[in-house]
Amino acid sequence: MVELVNPMVTDAVTQSNVKVVGEAPAMALGTLYQSMAHSTGVLFENAVSAQQQQNILAQAAVNQGVMQIYSLDTTAVAGASEKVAQTGTSDNLSSMLAVLQAFSNPQR
Repeated sequence: MVELVNPMVTDAVTQSNVKVVGEAPAMALGTLYQSMAHSTGVLFENAVSAQQQQNILAQAAVNQGVMQIYSLDTTAVAGASEKVAQTGTSDNLSSMLAVLQAFSNPQR
């Protein structure tokens, strides 16, 4: 038994199906753009978070360096720098230069 359907009903169903199929590419692109925008937002959030963590690490490193500088005994530092200054490296170098010049010019 074959039932006949009103042509107006089949036309309405066909038109709604065509409408859905016609809108599918636009909906897919809209979803794609929305997903890309969300991913880009997460990317920037992660970049800001990484920068904040780097700033915290830099501040901690500077803090440690300042604490080490302030923890040094000033008399010990002065004594060490005095020892370095009294090694006479420049005097030794000038003496060696004079000896080398004496050997290179035997007519003196």
